[in-house]
Amino acid sequence: MFRARRCGVRARVPVGVASSSVRHDTIEHVSKQDGSGRQVTLEPTDDLSASILHLDMDAFFASVELLSRPELVGKPVIVGHRGERSVVTAATYEARKYGVNSAMPMAVALRRCPHAIVLEPHYAEYQAASQHVMRVLHDVTPLVEPLSIDEAFLDVSGATSLFGPPFAIGRMLRARILAETGLVASVGAAATKFVAKLASSRAKPDGLLVIPRHQTLEFLRPQPVTALWGVGAKSAEKLQNLGLHTIGDLADIPIDALRRALGAAAAERLHELANGRDARAVHPERDEKSMGHEVTFERDVADPAAIDRELLRLADRVAERLRRGGWVARTVAIKLRFGDFETITRSQTLAEPTDVAQRVATAARALYAASPVVGRGLRLIGVRAENLLPTGAVARGLWDDDEPWREAENTMDALAERFGRGAVQRASLLRDPTVRRGSVPHGGD
Repeated sequence: MFRARRCGVRARVPVGVASSSVRHDTIEHVSKQDGSGRQVTLEPTDDLSASILHLDMDAFFASVELLSRPELVGKPVIVGHRGERSVVTAATYEARKYGVNSAMPMAVALRRCPHAIVLEPHYAEYQAASQHVMRVLHDVTPLVEPLSIDEAFLDVSGATSLFGPPFAIGRMLRARILAETGLVASVGAAATKFVAKLASSRAKPDGLLVIPRHQTLEFLRPQPVTALWGVGAKSAEKLQNLGLHTIGDLADIPIDALRRALGAAAAERLHELANGRDARAVHPERDEKSMGHEVTFERDVADPAAIDRELLRLADRVAERLRRGGWVARTVAIKLRFGDFETITRSQTLAEPTDVAQRVATAARALYAASPVVGRGLRLIGVRAENLLPTGAVARGLWDDDEPWREAENTMDALAERFGRGAVQRASLLRDPTVRRGSVPHGGD
């Protein structure tokens, strides 16, 4: 069970502006992550129409790191590996004010904020914190739909008789998460999933914003079109060429003009969202589609033996996640990125679904051997399990060729659970000289 490592540490971020009720001042671009343009609901409201909540942890990875480093609270902190090819995993709001964002090259981040403190990431701790937060959410309602390690939707329409209106539930969840984990969450509450998620982004950091159904359009119309789900750089350019800069502009334009610019499907979806219509429900069982790990090397690697070991190491991590989540994979895929940034992917469907690392590694090695990599150094390599099925949905044959490996890997899982990862390793992975910059997990996309 996750525990806040320093009791009493409150990772709240001081913010100068708060609002009573819902403010509709001019707000900066929604993607800005430094806390400017913050909106919160301060006065309690009994409104029951905003029954969909989106809870998002604030600067999650960085906040978890600060639990054991309370002396760094309030300082610009970047989570990630130092190195020429490293990227920012997370950053505190103090670092974001200098223009530091996740996925930014570390070198760029340190040029923008040269006095930032860089901390190495600890993914196992983030996972433990996430599990604790999700348990808190499930104590309020079974209708919880995780979106990622640090955010989830909740439908609290059936919980109001016990816990009060959505405002009270959002405030209770934030207070309980802070008390039990030392971490801060922001919450948006609305009548639809899209508006709830947009509201939580506006409430950051450390805020709660409730948008009653009758205020949905008032809230949406001033927002930039880039706040709409599915509007990327190319779509935004097309919309701005039509003179559409706000969601209100898009809501008012004839849909035929949108169809000509974006195509029928995208036009209709965005037009619905812009007018406050989003029929999607909260689905508590969110199927995993894939999960994987990838690693970026400090220097290009071309040695076949080193790449072979790395494929096995990544396969171990992927298979461990499969077993922990109760999944088996029908497909194994690899991702290869070369020194010139060219990236290729290859995949193979297995004869039988598996959660055994040795089987995943065998497929990954075969895919690598068949790829056009002769004489080329690798900058990044990844292994992914795809087309996942619940473990119980697959019947094993009378003769299971993987049984010896399965028993060995289950034993490794048990030892890791008791003593921590690294307590037991494959002999072939000991004293591995490969210089890497972190094995980054991906999944649930």
